[in-house]
Formats: sequence, C-alpha cells, structure tokens
Amino acid sequence: MAASAAPSSSAGTPGRAARKPRGEGQWALGHREPLNPNERTKKDDNGLNVRARVENIYAHRGFASIDPADLRGRLRWWGLYTQRKPGIDGGRTAVLEPHELDDEYFMLRIRVDGGQLDLAQLRAIADVSTKYGRDTADITDRQNIQLHWVRIEDVPAIWREVEAVGLSTTEACGDTPRVVLGSPVAGISEDEVLDGTPAITEIVEKYIGDPSLSNLPRKFKSVISWLPDVPYEANDISFIGVEHPEHGPGFDLWVGGGLSTNPMLAQRLGVWVPLAEVAEVWLGVCRLFRDYGYRRLRNRARIKFLVADWGVAKFRQILEDEFVGRKLVDGPAPKLPEHPIDHIGVHRQRDGRFYVGAAAVAGRVSGTVLAQVADIAEAHGSGRVRLTPYQKLLVLDVAEEQVESLIAALDAIGLQARPSTWRRDTMACTGIEYCKLAIVETKATAERTVAHLERTIGRIDGSISINVNGCPNACARTQVADIGLKGQLVPGPNGELVEGFQVHLGGGLSMAQGQNPNFGRKLRGLKTTVEELPEYAERLTRRYLEGRKDAMEPFAEWVLRVDEEELR
Repeated sequence: MAASAAPSSSAGTPGRAARKPRGEGQWALGHREPLNPNERTKKDDNGLNVRARVENIYAHRGFASIDPADLRGRLRWWGLYTQRKPGIDGGRTAVLEPHELDDEYFMLRIRVDGGQLDLAQLRAIADVSTKYGRDTADITDRQNIQLHWVRIEDVPAIWREVEAVGLSTTEACGDTPRVVLGSPVAGISEDEVLDGTPAITEIVEKYIGDPSLSNLPRKFKSVISWLPDVPYEANDISFIGVEHPEHGPGFDLWVGGGLSTNPMLAQRLGVWVPLAEVAEVWLGVCRLFRDYGYRRLRNRARIKFLVADWGVAKFRQILEDEFVGRKLVDGPAPKLPEHPIDHIGVHRQRDGRFYVGAAAVAGRVSGTVLAQVADIAEAHGSGRVRLTPYQKLLVLDVAEEQVESLIAALDAIGLQARPSTWRRDTMACTGIEYCKLAIVETKATAERTVAHLERTIGRIDGSISINVNGCPNACARTQVADIGLKGQLVPGPNGELVEGFQVHLGGGLSMAQGQNPNFGRKLRGLKTTVEELPEYAERLTRRYLEGRKDAMEPFAEWVLRVDEEELR
C-alpha cells in the first residue's frame, strides 16, 4: 500500500481549502496578472511607445506636461532618467517621495554597443553634450556615455543628431536588453581568435527596439567577447571565447550574474556556441527570461534568481527544449590569460599598428574633451576609438612613429596613457551629484582619493582597484574590487551622521589564471567617512606593501590572510 501524502497546512480546518503555493509572476506558468506597480505600468503601455509622446507632446509643452508613469518609468526605455534635484542631502534619499527628488532635467544614456565609436559618432556625442548637456559626459562601466542637464524640450534634437551617425538611446535603460558589452580590442587584438562584433551587430539590429522583448522582468545585461577583458561573471548573459577540440573557436555561455544588493556570479551552462549562432542563443535566453522570470517581487526579478533556483541543468534543458529547439553542443571552459587585461598604455595590433589606452579619473570627461579626442585621433591617423567597461578610452590604428605624440596630446587634455595605479584602477558611479538613489558623492571623492594616493604613495608595483558607489546598488561593482566602497551614512567624529562608506575588501572576478572569484570581505563595523577615505586608503595600502609575502602577492590574497585589525 502506498504511503499517504503529507497533510496540507490547512488539514483539519473545516471549510478551508488547501492553499496553493504563491506564484512568482511567471508568464509561462500562466501568472499574467500585474503584480507590482512596475508591471502594471508596463502592461498599460509598452515603454517604447513613449517616444511619440516626447516628440509630439512633451518636447512642446515642457516638463510639467509629462505623465508621471512616463516620467519615472517609460522614459527609461529611451535612456532618460530624471536627475536628482540639487541640494538634497543623502539622509533624505529614502525619505522623500520621487517627485520631491526629481529635478526638471534628465540624465541621458547613449548606447555604445561593444564600446565602438568612429570619429563622426564621437563628435556627435561631444556636440550634443556641449549644446544640450552643459558639457557633461561620463564614460560608464557599461561602455556607454552619460549626459546630464538634458531638457525634455531638447531630446528630439538629440535623437536626430545621434541617430544620424548610427547611435541611439533605445533601451539604454528600462526592463530591456541593455547595451551589449564587447572587448574594446575586438577585431584588432593579437590575442583574439574570433571577433564577436558580428554577433553584437546582429543582436542590436534585429532585437533592440523589438516590442516583443521590451517588457522583461528587469534589466538584461549582455557580454560577447573572445577575450576575458570584460566582467563576464557579473552579467545576466555572457559569451566568452573558447576553442572546442572538435569544432574549433566559438563561445562559452554563462548566465545569471549580477551584483547589486544580492550579488551572484554567472554560471557556465557547459555549451559551445559557434559565432553564427550566438544571436540565436542570446534570443533564446532573453525569451526564456521574459517568460519564466519572476515578476511578483521587483527585488527578485533579475535572471540570477531564476538560475539560482533552477540550477544550470534545468535552465539548459528548458532553453534547449522550449526556446532553441535543439540540443546545444557540450563545450569546455575558456582558458584565461596569465595576467588580467585592461588595455591601458601602448599595445601592438595584429596589423602592426598600435592602440593606446588612456584614463580619466573615474570616467569623468566632458563634451569638450571628447571633441578634443576626436581631433587628436584624426591628427594621428586614427578614425576610431573604443570605450572600456572600466571607464577608460582607447585610440586605435596609430602608426608607431605617432604613438608618443598621441600620448602627449592626450595627456594635455587630462587622459593619461601611463597613469598611476590609482588612476588606472579606480572607478566611480554617478553618485549624489545627479543620481536620485545615491546617498553620497562619488566622482569628486574618487578624484580626491586618487590625488592623495598619487601624492603620498606614488606608483606601486601591482594593482589595487578602488570602486566607489553612492548607494548599495553596486553600479560600480562594489563587491568585486580590492577596495569596494558602498555609500551610506556613517557616524562622524562627533557622532553625527555624515556621508561615508561601508568597506568591502579583497573582492575580484576570474580574469586571469589562478584567480578565484570572490565577493569582498565585510568586517563588522568597518566604515569610513568620505573625508577620511583618502587617509584610510593610504593607511591600508602601506600595511599591504609592508606586510605582503613578496611583490607577487596580490592585495586580495593579503586581505584574506591577515588579522582584522590590519584592515581597519
């Protein structure tokens, strides 16, 4: 006789039916009802449709005419966020209502898929920055350019100008397929076997702006790169180059990465994908996420939660059975280089010419600087630049005899090709200067910290990355930096709450042989004020330099083995 089923939680309660498990809002399982305000807004109208209202209504009638659901929702589908009203301190970020935080200006994000720009595109960005964005421009760690102080009245003119040179702001934000990251040296690197650019181009041309993919549960971040020179473990989907012993060069598929307040690393599905099929498999994963992703709770809507719950075996099976329609080829893991790749400095291209990678501090440039870069590149025989996912810029195709002149010209406008460790390895998010979610200032803090470390310590052998974040959302990848800084209010010298950071130490991704991915070590009570940060970073660095086993011991390894007191 079979064993009886376990009683339900409502057993023994007269007149009470067994309770069904609560759904997670997965469309494929029939849970189509809107389950939170964001889902209701998307059900009411596709975010892509807001462009017509911008062009026909809002640009003519001004900020006050914008429907609130468009203002704080659908405008993101075209790269627009309201920026933070000046003068609102970080202590009020979580207290004020959205309309109290909104300024009547926008941040505008311009997609630069693969980080690839020709000079006409670079000049167009520079032009709209100076004409419409008060000369603001930041290189982001998503290979985008962000402008600020944009008025809704000027948005149609900006669209016309950037779209005339092949750029767009389409789905640069929102619950959509965001910019596709690619190697900044795709197509020119001596170490690259297969250029992933054709797959990036196919995805952008076919699927960006496709209404059937413009209502995902949350954002969908992608990587396609032969080289592991992009943070592939921290993205929703990544294709990284690998040699198959039978089929040759192709790409290894990873899914389910993402940081923010619940950090998770992407996992290998164990499949080999030829270049010609990358876009098809990308589409399958995107549709799987659309149909099976969690929509009930906004904070569990990223694909990483689905991968964590299902496991890679189930995820692969459903991808194959329901979205690709065939078994995918098993494949090996990619081989990592001996050392991490960041492309700063002078490097030979496969054609014998050179590319030069240069650093601003934490990606802060301007329209004026970008126009100057275009002029400098052209004067040195180059017609294209690249942006990196580490807020840096490359000039390609430079003849050997032109390299030193180019380096000097870039240095004169604040872009250093031979930077200190501190300038080279520091990133920062937008921060309280413009972001409504931020609690602390970031860009100026990063610049002040870099300047202090350059003055007091100078150059060191090795690398110490410093990632400065204005809030817990980890836009500058807090948890995977040597020194990761999460913005929050902390006790000041007199006990009052002031701007500061929770400190994460020794984080990192697998970017080279021997590296193990690790989220930074969080010590109880380890915090620093914004004002004290430069001195804290100096003190920590000196202890590392004095206490490391030898010059080859990385900062992250030192952090994991020393006593907590050494880290305070």
